[in-house]
Amino acid sequence: MNLETPYLIFLGDAKDALAAKTGQGVVDWRPDAVIGQLRLPGCRADLGVADLSIQQATEAGARTFLIGVVNPGGVLPKQWQGVIVEALEAGMDVANGLHTPLDSIPEIAEAARRSDRRLLEARRSVGPFPVASGRKRTGKRLLTVGTDCSVGKKYAALAIERELTTRNITADFRATGQTGILVAGSGIPIDAVVADFAAGAAETLSPDNDPAHWDVVEGQGSLFHPSFAGVSLALLHGTQPDAFVVCHEPTRTTMRNVDVPIAGIDAVIKQTIALGRLTNPAVRCVGIALNTSGLDAERANQTIEQAHRQFGVPVCDPVRHGVEAIVDEMLA
Repeated sequence: MNLETPYLIFLGDAKDALAAKTGQGVVDWRPDAVIGQLRLPGCRADLGVADLSIQQATEAGARTFLIGVVNPGGVLPKQWQGVIVEALEAGMDVANGLHTPLDSIPEIAEAARRSDRRLLEARRSVGPFPVASGRKRTGKRLLTVGTDCSVGKKYAALAIERELTTRNITADFRATGQTGILVAGSGIPIDAVVADFAAGAAETLSPDNDPAHWDVVEGQGSLFHPSFAGVSLALLHGTQPDAFVVCHEPTRTTMRNVDVPIAGIDAVIKQTIALGRLTNPAVRCVGIALNTSGLDAERANQTIEQAHRQFGVPVCDPVRHGVEAIVDEMLA
């Protein structure tokens, strides 16, 4: 997928900031590519960039209308269709991270054909993929895992990849979700792969490599989430991680979109090791990444120190503090 920049990020009527995590991720990791945002009435998310109409954005040079919202099931709401048609008719491509294919909606497909613009699908699988073999591969791999979905697995992986590169260690961020793919420009939307082949897709994403090379794989969901545990397990078995980082949001009490208590960090560590040993007996936890955005600086530092004392591994907020200590542990 080759997206033309700059982007106008569409937030629709997102119900909260987490629903706009795709747009936020692009703003945070590719800020130079973003020209502004478009929000519908009732939108409760704000990326902190200019609010622009489609006309204003095209006059400023926008080339891609990027749908920056996620929702349960990845459904494209009917009330967004007219805005997408307007963007196409204004001369922009449309990049989509939802499960609903844009070309499955006749009005949008016709508008793209009429305006000769592209419909770009970040969640359309590019298989076929093989069934996982479990064969040990060369190179090193790190997987970010979570106590829940939307707790910072992508941010932690991107920060770790950047820190490794800064140290002149060869590394690649391996995207497995729509936001990561839109940031990295490549990857496999693991939740769009047929279940029997998901672990095989994860093997394909992290192939044989030089012995000192690190693939830093973006995790998805949680082994404890009733909706997404299958995807999480496929990534764990398929990537065969040598190391993993547990990602957690300490103010959350229930899992996203379900009435289930959030998993504990200790349970995630134990379960990841127990299940991960199927394909890599040496798998180990090298750190904990806390998303402390909901805490003030003092409380964040206290929470990080408490977790470090409890679990005995490096603990940090990748956004606030960086991931130097985690990378030190990876390389130890």
